[in-house]
Amino acid sequence: MTPHDNDANAMPGTLASALDGATAERAAAPFILHGDEVATYGDLAAASRQAAAGLQALGLGRGDRLGLLSLNRIEWLVLFFACARIGAVAVAMSPRYREGELGYILKDSRVKAVATVGEHEGCDFAALFERLSADAPQLRHLILLPGSEPQAHDPATPGLERVPYSTVLQHAGNADSAQAVTKLQSDVTADQPAMVIYTSGTTGRPKGAGLTHRSLLASAWAQAAHMRIADTDLLTLASPLNHVGGITCGILTLLAGRGRVDLLPEFKASQVLERIGLHKPTLLAGVPTMMTLLLMKSEGLDIDFSSVRLAFIGGSSVDPSLLARLQQRLPAATLMNLYGLSETSGAIVLTPWDASDQDLMETIGVPIGDARLRVVEPGGTKDMPLGEVGELCFKGCGVVPGYVGAAEANAAFLPDGWLRTGDLGQVDARGVITLRGRAKDMYIQGGFNVYPAEVEAHISRHPDVLMVAGIGVPDPVLGEIGHYFIVRKPGATVTEQALRAWCAEALADYKVPRRFEFREELPLTPAGKIQKAALRTEQAQP
Repeated sequence: MTPHDNDANAMPGTLASALDGATAERAAAPFILHGDEVATYGDLAAASRQAAAGLQALGLGRGDRLGLLSLNRIEWLVLFFACARIGAVAVAMSPRYREGELGYILKDSRVKAVATVGEHEGCDFAALFERLSADAPQLRHLILLPGSEPQAHDPATPGLERVPYSTVLQHAGNADSAQAVTKLQSDVTADQPAMVIYTSGTTGRPKGAGLTHRSLLASAWAQAAHMRIADTDLLTLASPLNHVGGITCGILTLLAGRGRVDLLPEFKASQVLERIGLHKPTLLAGVPTMMTLLLMKSEGLDIDFSSVRLAFIGGSSVDPSLLARLQQRLPAATLMNLYGLSETSGAIVLTPWDASDQDLMETIGVPIGDARLRVVEPGGTKDMPLGEVGELCFKGCGVVPGYVGAAEANAAFLPDGWLRTGDLGQVDARGVITLRGRAKDMYIQGGFNVYPAEVEAHISRHPDVLMVAGIGVPDPVLGEIGHYFIVRKPGATVTEQALRAWCAEALADYKVPRRFEFREELPLTPAGKIQKAALRTEQAQP
């Protein structure tokens, strides 16, 4: 069965009904592979009912917020669907966050309980949340995931209860609890919030996007239909579940198509390649950084990619040289660009199946599902003429109603339901979109608009360049000039002069970067995208 065989009415109304519907068809079929274990559709549905009863027993219900902080693991998914059953809201938290980000999220979303790992990469999250609870009185429960159960000597914090995850699952046998969960689940509606995902905070305070049951499912069902996901599909997934790339583009999309997911705790190229060899996936996914590292790590190794029928790359602009290398390494696979945001709940633009090589290399695709697109003047609302660069705005499909908390009144959401993405692009007569980068990335050098995405795409074609990121920096003569950060490939020795000559051969003189800076690595967001805001902040310092 594939979702594209059904009409639009096949999309369920809530996340719980989506899981239960799949379970009714495929209860004994594998859904989530995690390590050496397998969770069937029925396993995940049953465990989420148990956890829902446990959360309800802790006093969580409609509208209450549960923070989820861990690497990818089955318990994360159990609690996510448990929240969905009782109308609670999962608040995504990255294990890369620290005190400032987590303290802000706790207060902004009024998180009532947090499910967390104890320690990760030197950070004791249990102790951290204990400290943060002093300034977040609404936080009442700390659910400790397996491997981080409380010790007898752990001090108690007044007003904050430490609860082992195993305890949360012990209420399922109680008939009253089961009845309460059934009642709460029947009251959940499609337009209720299901999840809050905070932007990575690349500029100012992070904003919490309020994803609803409807928006999450609309994006996932549209992606599954477009990609022709079937019950024979297996996706190797290392994208974080606290991001739409993991939860929507991965888990929910494969749920829609009744497929399977090989869930890895986090992205480590060697581990991903090992799982590919072990399970022979039909689907691969990741941001460009992940795909670049996979190709590097697989060089010289006998990795069989022949089972992969489709690889999709999203999260930021994909340079043509990466796509060309993927075509060589995965000759049997179709490649697709995927464009989406937290504010669109997941994918909203994908490469068509019949795209030419030129379209694949230079464009991001077409809107999917019932998504509608406008291109407006940057910062304004006037529609731009066909083919001219403007700000991309979307409506429908997975577009969320708005932000929550302090960012609720935000100019990104227009009164008539349109989302201003902050991304620049142009649309041709076929409706195919070319991405020109973030509006805030554009700089004006000597009166000419320069879009770093275009320059980065050319620089990335150089055989010695692994990663590149460009920003505009102040200049007393030209107003702004381009400053481009380069990570060379291992062993490469390309120089600034060589790169400037490389650019001058193909780009207008005003687009040729005035500054190059070589780095061993570039700052990344928790989702694996290059964090240009960190580079801007660094350059702005005296």
